[in-house]
Amino acid sequence: MTSVAIELAEWAVNLAPTSDDLELADRSLLDTIAVAIAGRDEPVVTAAAALSDAGRWAVAGHVLDFDDLHMASTAHISVVCLPAVLAAGGGARAYLAAAGVMARLGTALGWPHYAAGWHATCTAGAPAAAIGAGIALGLNAERLATAMALAVPAAGGVQRAFGTDAKSLQVGYAADAGVRAARLAAAGASADVSAVEAWMRLIGGQPGEVNFSGPAVPGGLAIKVFPCCYALQRPISALTELMKEGLDHKQVSRIVLRTPRGTVTPLIHHAPTTGLEAKFSLEYAAAAALLDAHQGFTSFTDQAAQRPEAQRLMNLVDIELTDGGDWLLDGELEAEVHTNGEVFRTRLRLPPGSPQRPPTDSELMRKVQDCLVGTSLDSKSIDWSSAGDILHHYL
Repeated sequence: MTSVAIELAEWAVNLAPTSDDLELADRSLLDTIAVAIAGRDEPVVTAAAALSDAGRWAVAGHVLDFDDLHMASTAHISVVCLPAVLAAGGGARAYLAAAGVMARLGTALGWPHYAAGWHATCTAGAPAAAIGAGIALGLNAERLATAMALAVPAAGGVQRAFGTDAKSLQVGYAADAGVRAARLAAAGASADVSAVEAWMRLIGGQPGEVNFSGPAVPGGLAIKVFPCCYALQRPISALTELMKEGLDHKQVSRIVLRTPRGTVTPLIHHAPTTGLEAKFSLEYAAAAALLDAHQGFTSFTDQAAQRPEAQRLMNLVDIELTDGGDWLLDGELEAEVHTNGEVFRTRLRLPPGSPQRPPTDSELMRKVQDCLVGTSLDSKSIDWSSAGDILHHYL
């Protein structure tokens, strides 16, 4: 019986990207590099100086929680795969091979894996980063499978890290481990490739459920419009629309949010006092949506989370969880905002930036421009030939 590691490695070696695949790769490059540059001054990025290029770049790309997401695997794919590929000197095809492996591994691990508290970005990320770096280094399928097995000891990460520096750091570890594993495989290190299957079973996955059909990245990638957990994109979008109806936050007396239970899995902070905690708080998302004209970087600082009016609004939030939910956009979000004698209501299923509702060119460019403030860069200066040098310069 062929090992799943061999099957994934052979898929990666034989990948022939389509024009749609390459378009996704180019958008992912622009989005990820911009977000990493925006995170360059965060303290944890300085602390990560001891990591490799891939690890440090991944930390910078994830610290703001503004990077893309693969919905079916609940994994932040580009922030692991791109740094690993660029650090090894690869380009779009190596990225797509890594992203495709990560999407397939993460999907086979499934929602139960994520719901159990694992951080799929790291578990699926380390072996996928090994694929991307290995393709960039010119490894054959046998050596790629070995690289995946060598990355297994680092394929971990937990959701209790959310809201702390450990979240972006463990993403950095995954990217770092993948490059290290690929280089060890290139140098001739050995491993039992069946370790990949054993690891998958240990953490609740089903190796036999890896699906090789579809485009390079099945289902595409969600692009975030707001710099926070993807589970907050929908409530912020919904409540922001209510503000257009003339709602005055000073008159709000109650906020009711109804959503499937599974959609709040990563939202573990209910009374945040820091910007990082606020990125994983449904209560704070409601407050920021009602307070801020644009929920950008300034909405998720320590000072913003500690605003008296934000704290007041958070205390008015009632969360009503309905049964079920096996992905972050399951069902729909219902919101009610009560004021003096009036109730504002809205419902939303798909927020802007989701794969079924991709960002417009203007939405993406606004995000990129916000990220590149204070630099001489623009969207046209970021391509596969320049990306590594840009990251070296700014990080």
